[in-house]
Formats: sequence, C-alpha cells, structure tokens
Amino acid sequence: MTSPFLEDMARLLAERCIETARFEFPYMAERRTGGKRRPPPKAETLMPSFETAVSDYRRSWSGPDVPLLIGGKSMGGRVATLVAEGFYRDGVIAAVVALGYPFHPPKSPDRLRTAHLAAMTCPLLVVQGERDPFGRLCEVQGYRLPAAVTVRWITDGDHDLRPRVAHGVTWRHNLESAADSVASFARSSGRQIRSA
Repeated sequence: MTSPFLEDMARLLAERCIETARFEFPYMAERRTGGKRRPPPKAETLMPSFETAVSDYRRSWSGPDVPLLIGGKSMGGRVATLVAEGFYRDGVIAAVVALGYPFHPPKSPDRLRTAHLAAMTCPLLVVQGERDPFGRLCEVQGYRLPAAVTVRWITDGDHDLRPRVAHGVTWRHNLESAADSVASFARSSGRQIRSA
C-alpha cells in the first residue's frame, strides 16, 4: 500500500478531490515487513480481507451522501471486482476501479480471469496500459465484456502505466491521465449510498 505507484495515485486523486483509503492484504504486509516472499494466494481467498477493509472504512466514513467506490491495483483490483457485486446490490458502493487489471497471467493469455466479469452489473472502470503483460490492448479488445465495464487505455503503459522512454510520453503524464479517468468516472458514478 506504500508502493510509489499507489503513493502517487493517492496524491493525484486527492488533487482531484477524491479521498482514498488504502489497506494491505496479509501476504503483502508480510512481504513488506521482511517476511518470506511467497507467491500470492488465490484471489478468492483474499475476499474476506477486502470485505473487512470496506466495512472498517464505512464505520469511520463521514460522507454517506458521497458515492463510495472500491478498487485496487492489480490483484487488489481483481479482488475488488470479486466483491463488488454484493456491495453494489446492497447499496454500499457506487462502482469499482481496477488499475492494471490482471486479465491473465503474463505469457498465458489463454488463462483468462474474466468469467465473473461477464455478469457484472456494478459499473467498473479498468485503467490499463496498452502493453500491460497482464492484458494488452490487442488482447483485451477481443474480450466480450459487459456494458458495465469500461476500459481506459493508457498510452504505451506497462502494468504500472509506465511508457517506454522512446515513445515520447512520460510516466507522470500517464499517471495524470489515469487519475483524470478515475476522477471523471467517480463523478459520473453518482448513485446515492445508504449510510451504515
């Protein structure tokens, strides 16, 4: 939760009047505190941690009339999409945002992680680099995604939205574009949220 990407994104969103709250999955907290670096667990096993974080945040949240969006980066975004439908149906959230969605493992484009997205009714914004190894533009454009899913492509971006130097676009520009996309999406997701 303290990666340079998330630090920058939280700051850029704050500049756009969007408050963010971050949390860590237990396996990431263990990595950060010097624990053994293990492969991430299955996304489904992380759903309870995400649900608890949303519940904890709602207890301290002072803006029940402000739409609440959930989301995350990479695995966090994937888990957010897994828990989103229930929260959306219950009126807890207005939408979900995934930054660098892992549509498939790198080098395994046939192992899609999109089955649950087919039934998505909760508005979802995916902000994806055009050359993200977890789902490139040329691959994702061929997926059948529901109308609730919007993909915003970031010029020449990788999984962290970083472009190649020779492309002529800066990483700062790409992060600003991502933050602008999230802010615009958040403003358009004006569904009123029931207070806790």
